[in-house]
This record gives sequence, structure tokens and C-alpha cells, in this order.
Amino acid sequence: MSGVRMWIWGVAGACAGAVVLPGVAPAAPAPAPEADLAFHGTAVLAGDRAVVKLTPRDNGPAAVTGATVRLRWSVESAEPQRLPARCAREDARTVVCGTGAPAVHGAGAELTVPVRLKGRPSEVTLETDTAWGGGAVDRNRANDRLKVLVLNTGDAYAF
Repeated sequence: MSGVRMWIWGVAGACAGAVVLPGVAPAAPAPAPEADLAFHGTAVLAGDRAVVKLTPRDNGPAAVTGATVRLRWSVESAEPQRLPARCAREDARTVVCGTGAPAVHGAGAELTVPVRLKGRPSEVTLETDTAWGGGAVDRNRANDRLKVLVLNTGDAYAF
């Protein structure tokens, strides 16, 4: 019976902090800031190595405290990988990288991501996307969700 009394006191204690006043609506949460993130750069495929260089940009109006870009290849990457410190594998075809906080209406630091791919594909498709936007709402996803076909020529393909 003592276990039942403890449970009743626990429920009463949990409910004691909730106070509802008639005619007073609870405060609405603050709206998320709006920021337009964009990623532009180049991708090169030579042999089994793909190298992506990209620069994040915050087109505003709000500042972004930090963002994460997702890079997904149409071909699996080889084992093992040596990725930059701010990057990690999400799965066999995907890498996510922290981009830092670009200035509002400005560009952030360039990010270089080298990846070894399985085999020697004649071409790959690279897709970029914002994995995390620092809590900001991005209503223009067209400039951060991109696809680029990269041929195994050693040439740089811009996106």
C-alpha cells in the first residue's frame, strides 16, 4: 500500500507546477528566424577520388548560428575514409559536414571534402542539401538542394 501512496504523491507533485488562469492564453512560442542558406562550389572526379569544394552563404534576413551540409554520391564510398575533422559519414554514400556560421548576406569559409569512391566510376551524381540550418527556417530550398553530374575527367563541375 505504501507504493500506491508514493505514486499518488508523485502525480500530485508533478501537477502542482501547472497553473491555469481563466481567460489567459498560454504564450505562443517565438517564431523561428528565417535565413536563406545556399551552397555553391565545384566537384571533381579523377579515378576513384572525388573532391568537393563548397562555400556556404547566408542570404538572410537572420543570422545562422551554424549549419550542416549533406553530400550524397550515387556511388558508395570506399573504406577507410579520411574526412576533414568537421565531417562524418552518414552512410555508405553520404557525408555530413559542419559549415560554421556564415555572416548574414555573406559567405562562410570554404569547405574541401575529399572522398574515395568504390571502383572507378565513369560518372557520379552529387546531391547537396542542408541537413541542419541552425534552427532557422529556409523558405528557398532551391539554392541548397542541388544535383550535379560529375564525369571522371578531372574537370571541375560547378554547382
